[in-house]
Amino acid sequence: FWFVPAVEVKIEVVIPEKERSKEEMSPNGKASPLIYKVNGTARHYHLEEHPIASNPYHNPKDVVEASVCHVKDLENGQMREVDLGCGKALLIKESGEFHAVGHKCPHYGAPLVKGVLSKGRVRCPWHGACFNIGTGDIEDFPGLDSLPRFQVKIEKEKVYIRASKQALQTQRRTKMMAKCISLSNYNLSSTNVLIIGAGAAGLVCAETLRQEGFSDRIVMCTMDRHLPYDRPKLSKSMDSHPEQIALRPKEFFCTYDIEVLTEMQVAAVDVKSKIAVFKDGFKMEYNKLLIATGNTPKTLSCKSKEMENVFNIRTPEDANRVVKLATSKNVVIVGASFLGMEVAAYLAERAHSVSLVELEHVPFKKFFGERVGRAVMKMFENNRVKFYMQTEVSELREQEGKLKEVVLKSGKVLRADVCVVGVGAVPATGFLKQSGINIDSKGFIVVNKMMQTNIPGVFAAGDAVTFPLALRNNKKVNVPHWQMAHMHGRIAALNMLAHGTEISTVPYLWTAMFGKSIRYAGHGEGFDDVVIQGDLDELKFVAFYTKSDEVVAVASMNYDPIVSKVAEVLAAGRTIRKRDVE
Repeated sequence: FWFVPAVEVKIEVVIPEKERSKEEMSPNGKASPLIYKVNGTARHYHLEEHPIASNPYHNPKDVVEASVCHVKDLENGQMREVDLGCGKALLIKESGEFHAVGHKCPHYGAPLVKGVLSKGRVRCPWHGACFNIGTGDIEDFPGLDSLPRFQVKIEKEKVYIRASKQALQTQRRTKMMAKCISLSNYNLSSTNVLIIGAGAAGLVCAETLRQEGFSDRIVMCTMDRHLPYDRPKLSKSMDSHPEQIALRPKEFFCTYDIEVLTEMQVAAVDVKSKIAVFKDGFKMEYNKLLIATGNTPKTLSCKSKEMENVFNIRTPEDANRVVKLATSKNVVIVGASFLGMEVAAYLAERAHSVSLVELEHVPFKKFFGERVGRAVMKMFENNRVKFYMQTEVSELREQEGKLKEVVLKSGKVLRADVCVVGVGAVPATGFLKQSGINIDSKGFIVVNKMMQTNIPGVFAAGDAVTFPLALRNNKKVNVPHWQMAHMHGRIAALNMLAHGTEISTVPYLWTAMFGKSIRYAGHGEGFDDVVIQGDLDELKFVAFYTKSDEVVAVASMNYDPIVSKVAEVLAAGRTIRKRDVE
């Protein structure tokens, strides 16, 4: 939002959620209802009505101006974190011009001064989100918010920044969004846009539509009990409550008229009639459809009965329950995947014992390669995690309905008070089998570069799709990661509005274990060699994954911002050769 104070300088400010919910009511004076399914009954909740608050930032006292450096202190292509007294800003010089934006990535608070500056944008050193230095707008993900942008002026060879105190303190800005124009008149059983799934892809799609001025009805539906939340945190921070990891507060959805139907499962889609049929028989007509249903965890194919204390981590409740049951007890985790390894790391200090069962001989072998996998395995073993490799579970034994032992095919019997299963997932697309929507042999929805399916008006995004990856000569790939789901949602929304925008992004992901992070960018599927720089034993390394003569992916630990640098090179369409990194 732009406000002009007494002095004729434009200041960009961030209104806190509390103020925003007061100010941005719908045209009919009420916020749109948020629909929750409680015990099978739909209930409508409204925000309280508030009078429209006057703008709290007209007062020049809310504005700070400070001299931060001499014009010659920064070279082109340099960034500097500067203190304005009541908060910091990131000062950037590029092509002779100065820009000032928020200094922290709004996603997890990474210091952007340690990121990568390239061609008018800065890339976060931790998770790869990109921001335009001229506008502060987010251009690649993860995260939902943009950076505040501050006024820069040059006087007598000195650089001054002028900013609102509020923006300096919040370090984030929600892009301006439209609201629904006809809330009171709509038919409950029809919507302009229906989004099936309320993960990152679904939420970013809804937000992008509103940011682009779309003012018709948007309905999201989810099988979950909760509004959209930060799912990657479930295995990294297992005792988080839903409110702590919510991507947006409840008021946000009311303010911007994004309706969320919780505990609602779509059973079938009739693409000819443009109708989604829910499991409880409810039907909803749509004009445009986004399918972002994600995946479903695979189950163990071993001898076992239904018993307590065996979990897939799908919800905050699952994660919370595992932590409670695992404390000072024996834990067995099946599958040394991202989820399995993160859960093992989180529980290692809390449980009496943590055992990890895996079919491969090192964890992460297919993804990070054997040498990196071994280094990570050693770190886990140093933290009391016991590995049982090249074997699988043959039986889960119970006593009085509760898990007691996990029996391995090697014959080993592990004591187990709780078991977490992380043996992979399949796309949650079974309900589309008779729909006519093109699904491949593995169950993935096939989309083009605009996230469109073979059916006009039907889009798909997130973990359940295969899409053409420019980085790999438009090979159809599945990239089930958080950043990619965000980008899919944005591209789908833009093309619902006929923008003709093609996806162009570098996959970027991370994992966190024992206070250390591995960052990864690119798409290394089918790599034939790994070039490693640094020291694997010291866990300070960068690994370049090559196919033939070309670097297709990079991973690092304690080597920031190398992964973000490589991501920028790949994003620019440049090729990195094996000889360049050897």
